[in-house]
Amino acid sequence: MSGLRHILIVMLAVLQLLLTTSCYGLRQINELALVTAVGLDIGKEPGSVKLSVQIIRPADARGQTGAPAGGTGQPIYSISAEGRSIFEAIRNLGHFTSRRVYWAHNFLIVMQEDYARRGISDMIDFFTRNHELRMNTWVAVTPDSPDEVISTITGLEVVPGEAVDRLFRNVEIVGLAPASNMRSLEEAYMSQSVQPVIAKIRLVPRGISNKKPEEHGSLNQVELAGAAVFQKDKMAGWLSFKETRGLMYFLQNLRSADEVVDCPNSKDNFVTVEFKQMDFKVAPAYINGLPRFHIRLKNKADVVENNCGRTTAELRQEIQEAVDQKVTAEIQSVIAKLQQQYQSDVLKLGDVFRNKFPVEWQRIGADWNAVFAKAETTVEVQTTIKSTVLKAGKQGVK
Repeated sequence: MSGLRHILIVMLAVLQLLLTTSCYGLRQINELALVTAVGLDIGKEPGSVKLSVQIIRPADARGQTGAPAGGTGQPIYSISAEGRSIFEAIRNLGHFTSRRVYWAHNFLIVMQEDYARRGISDMIDFFTRNHELRMNTWVAVTPDSPDEVISTITGLEVVPGEAVDRLFRNVEIVGLAPASNMRSLEEAYMSQSVQPVIAKIRLVPRGISNKKPEEHGSLNQVELAGAAVFQKDKMAGWLSFKETRGLMYFLQNLRSADEVVDCPNSKDNFVTVEFKQMDFKVAPAYINGLPRFHIRLKNKADVVENNCGRTTAELRQEIQEAVDQKVTAEIQSVIAKLQQQYQSDVLKLGDVFRNKFPVEWQRIGADWNAVFAKAETTVEVQTTIKSTVLKAGKQGVK
């Protein structure tokens, strides 16, 4: 009986211990600095890093007209600090930040171009080790100041980091920048067959002030604007809008895309075509010791604007040929840039070749960037116009 009593006492003691420690490690939201965007730049001291963070003010980010008691009315609070490493810079934030920095709600890491050209291995190492950071956090490079980028109110969102998050979520429709996040960056950095490519964002004067609507473009906005190509951890250069459009077929499962082409025998009027179904395939071959790639894109498209004064049915063949030529030129332009100027395979052609020719890959994989620069490529684009109902002219669209 005494033994049973002893067991009951022990169980009650363990239960009480669990109840009193159930909140151990719990962090109250009012004790944390919730980071929603991070900027990385070169610091003033040689080899140092400048880290900027956008911290959300929960009480002031509710979209209300007036500031709550004790609040400033501003939804975010942006600060920066420098250090010899990213971790030291974060610790230095503690010199003037009353709350502990918390990363679990971060949307974006944006790096300045000079920082990216110096090398981003420290950034990859730190943020992949950080257990609070999500691997689907977006990553971007900017030619502008990162602390200004992460502080710019963009679009309809109160918090800038959330606005950029929504921009990235639409890249499969807009198709002007790759959806680069920490997971894809780490995979490419660790890969022997693929090099990293990161979205480019920049500030552009597109916003219109409600107080001064006559001053068009008086407010800066963050814009997805191409891509940055890397060789391992160092940025090699930029891709233009046209080159990035060609890049996107290789990297994203695009849900939609559009092309604007000149009307036949007219440079003043245009036809706009929207791709509805896209079938993109890369067929590798290995001939005379060099890889070859046949790139084929089949599009089913609708004409969404026709300002040529003739029916789509009458222009069908000419529009298809014009679209084929333009898309082919976009794909060829990005391949030429990557092969001739950067020697960096961000197109994942190395993965395609390795999967088809694993034995040959063992011989050439160690020097893939040099091999990729010499690889032969052919591009085939076939566009089929489905819609024939639009007609444009003086009488309007029919």
